[in-house]
Amino acid sequence: MIALIQRVAEARVSVGEETVGAIGKGILALVGVERADADAQAARLAQKVLAYRIFPDPAGKMNLSLQDIGGELLAVPQFTLVADTNSGTRPSFSTGASPEDGERLFEKFVEFSRAKARGRFGAHMRVSLVNDGPVTFWLRVAPGS
Repeated sequence: MIALIQRVAEARVSVGEETVGAIGKGILALVGVERADADAQAARLAQKVLAYRIFPDPAGKMNLSLQDIGGELLAVPQFTLVADTNSGTRPSFSTGASPEDGERLFEKFVEFSRAKARGRFGAHMRVSLVNDGPVTFWLRVAPGS
């Protein structure tokens, strides 16, 4: 599983005119599911996102995690993160999970991370954020690990 995480001052996700999730200070996690992923990868990725130290301590160094600061997590499913972009100019999604597995494992990630807010799987969403830094990291828990 893959998460592109961004440290945010605030973020929200909308489907149509409805805001389906919003947070203040915390992390926006765009989450992609690979074909061979299982519950173990969802649990490990959730743990990694919660513990990743991307918030400044009093000295200004990135030493604090989302848990340390009591921040919020907005999880948004994004299948394009698992695209193979190694050849040509059109991405291949052959490494992505089936829609059924992707949705199930995204829901497991939300459950394991206790995300405050979430996007809607399979929907066309609009994501708005105020990136704090900017600070953005790509995290991956490989299938089988």
